[in-house]
Amino acid sequence: MKSFPNYNKTRKNELPNTLNETLLPGLPDHLSQNCLTSLPPSILFSVSHAWRRLLYSSLFAPFFSLYAILSASSSCPTTKDNQVDRISSIELMSYDPMSSLWRSVPSIPKDPPLHLLHRHPSFLSRKLSVQSLTVSNHLVLISGTTHQFVPALSRPLVFHPESDKWFCGPPFTSPRRWCATGSVHGRVYVASGVGPRYSGEVARSMEQWDFRQPSNHWRWENMAPLKDGRFSREPIGAIGYKGKLYMINVKGNAPKEGLVYDVEENQWNDMPRGMLAGWNGPAATMNEDAIYVVNEVTGALSEYDCKKDCWKKVIELPELKLAEQIAAGRGRVCVVCANGETIVVVDVMARPALFWVVEPPQGQQVAGLHILPRMSS
Repeated sequence: MKSFPNYNKTRKNELPNTLNETLLPGLPDHLSQNCLTSLPPSILFSVSHAWRRLLYSSLFAPFFSLYAILSASSSCPTTKDNQVDRISSIELMSYDPMSSLWRSVPSIPKDPPLHLLHRHPSFLSRKLSVQSLTVSNHLVLISGTTHQFVPALSRPLVFHPESDKWFCGPPFTSPRRWCATGSVHGRVYVASGVGPRYSGEVARSMEQWDFRQPSNHWRWENMAPLKDGRFSREPIGAIGYKGKLYMINVKGNAPKEGLVYDVEENQWNDMPRGMLAGWNGPAATMNEDAIYVVNEVTGALSEYDCKKDCWKKVIELPELKLAEQIAAGRGRVCVVCANGETIVVVDVMARPALFWVVEPPQGQQVAGLHILPRMSS
């Protein structure tokens, strides 16, 4: 197995004082910075303390990190007093690929109180989805479930890593869960789903939020509805790809229906046959220019070829079997496996593809995964 270099010998906040250390001997710092900013972050991290300080400064463009929505593992020992709180609560953490360390993210706002469950204390064997997405380098929480099995969010919650701040999106016209959600060209879409009770109108609805607009103009707009409510059975990731949204109504290898939403034409079409036939596990888009899917039975990671309407295998790994979620970006495909207790990272730009494993924080399981710029602090 090919492993990613581990540079975790020294934590960033434990470095000695390097204010007087020269970046490049014989050059003033401003010229040195111009030379060094073209180097890969891994080199800056490993060569010297001064270079590492530059990497984490505001002078260097933030490198990308993993962000995981986490919940307590069902196998993690708990006391009777804190069992319900630990099992039902979620938190967000960031994984720094340079130092190989997990970092805490500012807590999700508690005003108003947020009850977002990954497991209900009465039904520990069943996971409750926490639906989230990325848009314009922001993480957006879209839907979840409360103890009463109703939608947990009345409006999206948004985290901006580069400012370390949370803020709220526009109120939903119909709060929902078990919906289809995705983004295309800076616009967020929510389709189908179930509100506090089932409604055929909500199950067929499609709404858009233009994230690019100034926040005082944010609102949800009704778009072309679906023909029926068959996409409200379970949480669905709508995948943005070449200006369209692609989604299926059933996970795994079961018979399924696939739809494509054309953003510019505001209309729904059937999914191409080859794409639908090979969509047999969790999928993700990379920069909206490529779609990757993991076959949860065989462990094969494949990329879609739109010209030939077929899937081309990138790599097949036993570690990818029973894949649950997938995130893609910066030439990496990150797959949540082993009941949320392992993240397999695949470098799809390498030939042949390379992979390594990232373990979540001890006692935690991954409920959602995203690739975003590192936090500013």
